[in-house]
Amino acid sequence: MTKLLAALLLSLFFSTSTYALPRESRVPGGVALIALGEVAPNTPAPRAWLGEQRLMVVSDRGQWIALVGLALDLPTGRHELRVEQGAQQRSLPFTVTPKDYPAQHIKLKDKGKVQLSPENEARAVKEIAEIQRLKRHFRETPAGDAADTDFNSPAQGPLASRFGLRRYFNGEARAPHVGLDVAVPRGTLIKAVAPGKVLAVDDYFFNGKTVFVDHGNGLITMYCHLDRIEVQAGDTVRSGQVLALSGATGRASGPHLHWSVVLNGVMIDPELFVAR
Repeated sequence: MTKLLAALLLSLFFSTSTYALPRESRVPGGVALIALGEVAPNTPAPRAWLGEQRLMVVSDRGQWIALVGLALDLPTGRHELRVEQGAQQRSLPFTVTPKDYPAQHIKLKDKGKVQLSPENEARAVKEIAEIQRLKRHFRETPAGDAADTDFNSPAQGPLASRFGLRRYFNGEARAPHVGLDVAVPRGTLIKAVAPGKVLAVDDYFFNGKTVFVDHGNGLITMYCHLDRIEVQAGDTVRSGQVLALSGATGRASGPHLHWSVVLNGVMIDPELFVAR
């Protein structure tokens, strides 16, 4: 009787445990929500991968759901998840559809941020490799203990640039915009969008002073062009805690916050996590 009651309580907990999942958008730069099967007592949580990158898996309304970040350069068409649950392995197909992002032209007075010197180019290449390593970080949390995906805004201000814009600096094509730019004056408080742990802080050639916050299970947020950083790597932060003050460090045409969301190693549209 005790075992039966425990099983019923466990089933009730999983069936009603609900997270504010991001809005689904199966396009490059979006998020796919893939159902992996029912949550059942005494059954291990499934694990899933897209390629070699581990995916975030949460329980929602009695179902296991994989949250799949879709890179901006991911080819459209058919893709497959690799899923493991206990000794069982299987593949789950899904389809990515095209999306045409608009262009944005930006004029920078500092031409050295567009035409890099050999020294700055070597620095930028090294930093990009380091940022790629940070993006692939995966800190597993217990099954059912999902990262908080119900994000608050990191700063109050109008959006200056949206995600996915094809960018041209001084007329030259550069990498697309992989975040949101919030127009705020220098010194504005920049806050953590959800609880987490500070993964890294640094000062980069392009991103300027930057904070990475790890929210668990491959979900990371990045805050760039900061004037002053108020946290250190390893700090535990709560939702709404001040991380830094905004600025215009790095490659920036003026003071603002650049905010990015990383899921399973790729930058995705932050608005999917806040536009309910």
